[in-house]
Amino acid sequence: MRKVTLNIEDLFELPTATIFNPDDLKPVYKVVIDSKKVTRGSLFIAIKGKRLDGHCFVKEAVKKGAGVVVISKRKLNEFDSVNVPIITVQNTLKALGDIAKIWRRKLSKNKITKVVGLTGSSGKTSVKEILATLLNEKYTVQKTVSNNNNNIGVPLTVLSANEHHDVLVAEVGTNHFGEIKYSAEILQPDYSLITNIGDSHLEFLRNRKGVLKEKLALFDVTKENGGKVFINYDDPLLEESSRRFKSKISYGFNSDSSVKGKIIKYNKEGKPTLKIKFKDWEYVDTLPLPGRLSADNYLAAVSVALELGITKQQLRNGTRKLFVPDKRINIIHFRGFILIDDCYNANPDSVKAVLEMTGKIDPYRRKIAILGDMLELGKNKIKLHRSLSSSVIKNGIDELYTIGSGMKTLVDALKDKKLILKHFRSRKSLSGFLRNLDLMNSIILVKGSRGMQMEEFSKIISGRMKN
Repeated sequence: MRKVTLNIEDLFELPTATIFNPDDLKPVYKVVIDSKKVTRGSLFIAIKGKRLDGHCFVKEAVKKGAGVVVISKRKLNEFDSVNVPIITVQNTLKALGDIAKIWRRKLSKNKITKVVGLTGSSGKTSVKEILATLLNEKYTVQKTVSNNNNNIGVPLTVLSANEHHDVLVAEVGTNHFGEIKYSAEILQPDYSLITNIGDSHLEFLRNRKGVLKEKLALFDVTKENGGKVFINYDDPLLEESSRRFKSKISYGFNSDSSVKGKIIKYNKEGKPTLKIKFKDWEYVDTLPLPGRLSADNYLAAVSVALELGITKQQLRNGTRKLFVPDKRINIIHFRGFILIDDCYNANPDSVKAVLEMTGKIDPYRRKIAILGDMLELGKNKIKLHRSLSSSVIKNGIDELYTIGSGMKTLVDALKDKKLILKHFRSRKSLSGFLRNLDLMNSIILVKGSRGMQMEEFSKIISGRMKN
């Protein structure tokens, strides 16, 4: 098996690059931007971030064994004492993307790794985790670590794949126009999937049409690459866009799709039993994951896994290994109550989905929701927060406690309804209230955008049982 490496010819391809001491440059097997991750022979790229400048760590990286460093042209005179090859470029962040493009081309040239690109307004991280787990039953899989899905994370994800990986499952995120196109051109997906088009990052993408335009860049690059796209026919904007793509597979619960899902029932913990049909193939299983969103994410992942040749037994084995990532719909059972910790992020669709799931969980009749603001909604902030009111009523929420100016408008919209409402202006006051709230015989949901740090309130609730 031929190793994936960067050699002198590859590095001379870098735009604006000048290489000093090129005769000393040996093949590179690893590219890093963190000096702590340097191993002997690594290529270290010095990137200036918001808090730290990688140029401050170049000498440390060389001491640890970096075989070549990439720095800004403006910094060259600071590194006269460095005795390894130095590559100067105009912009080291762009150089990271350019090097990742070369690495991706080598993966493709050696016919080593198939690349799956995932994006969407919600669910992309969950689909990534589910898909990687299912594919691991047949292949050696590399995936995006944590939420490394931006203009730094995507190149690093590509660079983390090597000759040992059969499949790379990569998450692609955005909050500004053009970011998906940039990342997708580095990723060059063989397959791509958009989970849904929702009200996310509207501060910069304006509305759902803006979100659609940005997300479809992943499909466009996949199409140009001769790849196949997976289209969620339950999403009307995505279904409408499907005619643009000939090489495609559709999936959904409510539409005439290629991969058809049906929710047969939910158990007392809100975990769905699904039937999935694809041509003459049929599969029934109960997910170890709760809620309708989990069913949506699972069906999306299965659609890709089937295309990549996963068998029914491999699918069943992989499904048994699924688990909920930290802060994403973690259902924690305590004596007398259940905590649903879903603090990773929030947008209108995901909040409505988890409220629906809370309503379906049976053991305790008392339903409590502790909700923090949904962020990056732009001028639609008030309207979208107030739009949650019907879901609160429909799913039988008995008590609603909120924090954040957006959630204040939700409380105002529910004032004439028959439920207990209380809005808190400070984290301290909500924390104090939760330390004394009667938790018994209840199901308690905690949810909000990442910036609201709602996990603090989940910890208060769970911590009460340890005192």
